[in-house]
Amino acid sequence: MNERTVMLNMLAQDLRPIEQGVEWFEALPADNQFEVLRELGGHCLQARATEEDGPESVRRAGLRPTHTPAVLITRGQLNVQLEKIINLPQDERVKSFRLLVALLGVSDERRRERFCAPWCGHAWHQLASGTDRGTGTA
Repeated sequence: MNERTVMLNMLAQDLRPIEQGVEWFEALPADNQFEVLRELGGHCLQARATEEDGPESVRRAGLRPTHTPAVLITRGQLNVQLEKIINLPQDERVKSFRLLVALLGVSDERRRERFCAPWCGHAWHQLASGTDRGTGTA
């Protein structure tokens, strides 16, 4: 796994505080922020995020339901809404980052419970133990 993927998964799994992630994200150039949001969106889809994950993700992200990314995530057609969230203006990026990290956390928890336990070999699920058993993405 590359360093960015490790960071995003550690944030989603609460192995690093979200404030540390926000600080890291804000320090990135605008182009890199966009890349991170795109990568997060892909990780969420790969983790089988659903429309039903939206409200819990908004809650975990600490966003008000009226914030633009929060409104979008609860509107259905998740793949369409993720694209809109990723392409929001610069002043919405931190909220979008917080929301997508939370969405990855919610969907990956469910995936881990349903499909991975107890024999999981995904490298990103071994971060808490400090064991990285291969290369992969979220």
